[in-house]
Amino acid sequence: GARRHRAGTAASAFGAVEQLMNYWLFKSEPGTFGVDDLARARNATTAWDGVRNYQVRNFLRDTVRKGDQGFFYHSSCDVPGIYGIVSVARAGYVEPGALDPKHRYFDPKSDPQSPRWYAVDVHLERRIDPPITLETLRKHAHGALSDMLILRRGNRLSVTPVTRDEWRFITALK
Repeated sequence: GARRHRAGTAASAFGAVEQLMNYWLFKSEPGTFGVDDLARARNATTAWDGVRNYQVRNFLRDTVRKGDQGFFYHSSCDVPGIYGIVSVARAGYVEPGALDPKHRYFDPKSDPQSPRWYAVDVHLERRIDPPITLETLRKHAHGALSDMLILRRGNRLSVTPVTRDEWRFITALK
């Protein structure tokens, strides 16, 4: 009896861990910072900073956690799409550049006592080559990906949540 109980607890704990993981789509213009830049970064890890949108700031500050998985999406380029898979290496923290007058992301209204902007660190797990293109994703816009934010007209957010079902569907496209 005790063994079965322990196994059941372990299985339940594993299920809870899987449920706690969030999935994200991190969008960047490859001319500014692309998957190749992330691959060249020290330990293939860098801060996802420079976000100046309050909704995304709230995701970074409150919801994105270490261990979460994400798609690295190239936008505003010849072939937009998913070019890599990243993991969150560090949960939300106050973005140092927002407080540094010499930094390109400095915000004079940001205050160390009441910070305005946050960042997370992302680590490149693997490239997706060939990429999963926006065109491919759009083929499923009326089916499995009908609620995916990246496929909605006018979506300009640089970080958006992805459901577990969307994540599984997209990773199976390869």
